[in-house]
Amino acid sequence: MTPNSIPDFPDWSRDNSGGRFTDWLRDCAEPDWEQTVYHRFTEDLANGTIEPAVMTRYLVQDYTFLDAFVVLLGAAVAAAPSLEDRIPTCQFLALATGDENTYFQRSFEALGVSEADRAATPLEPVTVGFQNIMREAAASGGYANMIAVLTVAEWSYFSWADRVKHRRPNVFWLGEWIDLHSGDDFEAWVGFLRAQLDHDGPALADDERAACRDFFVRAVGLEKAFFEMAYEA
Repeated sequence: MTPNSIPDFPDWSRDNSGGRFTDWLRDCAEPDWEQTVYHRFTEDLANGTIEPAVMTRYLVQDYTFLDAFVVLLGAAVAAAPSLEDRIPTCQFLALATGDENTYFQRSFEALGVSEADRAATPLEPVTVGFQNIMREAAASGGYANMIAVLTVAEWSYFSWADRVKHRRPNVFWLGEWIDLHSGDDFEAWVGFLRAQLDHDGPALADDERAACRDFFVRAVGLEKAFFEMAYEA
């Protein structure tokens, strides 16, 4: 997909000060955005009815993102305009390589997934797509591109997790996945990412804005496809 390959995007004008840039990006990604936030996967997880095989397939593939995700976070730290802008990303990087990594290890043990099982599992096409877009955004050198991909990953997950957190199941490998993507701290992280894009997006040149939009829209499509992959035997 090239930045201008999808027709009928909502228009963005530099004089349009009435709306947030991130809201415009989300509108550009419809209907995939809403179909991701309200996906069957999120409902089954919140209701505790998701099959262990489905959650296992999802977690095994998701865990392979960690290296590319760390690369993207590190690139965003380097590209950020100031120390103040770097600190929240550094703090989240520590969380992603700490508490979240521990959650995966405990979940694999509970679900009976060995390290050998994970190593023998081939990557799904959507998984490769996710790894590629993270590395592509990191290599682009564009801070807005990096933050766009990060914003999709975090904002879309906060949107569904915050919606279903009142139905949190007691099984830890379900309930803690909701916990990791909801709550005040995660909401503040999402707010930081959106604020970065809302500040930088309107000042981008037209071709840079189109590239940022393209990263955002492609990332949302991958989020939806990743949930669907989990149900494919």
